[in-house]
Amino acid sequence: MVHALSIWLLVAGFFGAGVFNTISKPGTQSDFARWGYPRWWSIFTGGLEIISAVLIALPVSRVVGLALGAVIIAAAILTVLRHRDFSHLVPLSVFVALIALAEISS
Repeated sequence: MVHALSIWLLVAGFFGAGVFNTISKPGTQSDFARWGYPRWWSIFTGGLEIISAVLIALPVSRVVGLALGAVIIAAAILTVLRHRDFSHLVPLSVFVALIALAEISS
């Protein structure tokens, strides 16, 4: 039960984050610019997040999706820590916990 819930929460979370980053509203663009990334980086990140969501949703590619998701979240954590933008750590911590739960129950 926990495994299935963590999987679907990750799918929804990565898909939602991917759509949000791909749409790239001015606030999102300013965050990425403040962190030193090029203008298109939020779209690239959003695409990777959507791909991760799809891979996690499919049992045959779940491990690859979880690995990609872990890399995305690790890069995000390093970025916000480096720029002392700690307000972003709470949602990232939720992703870390869900990835860990999904991996442990696999």
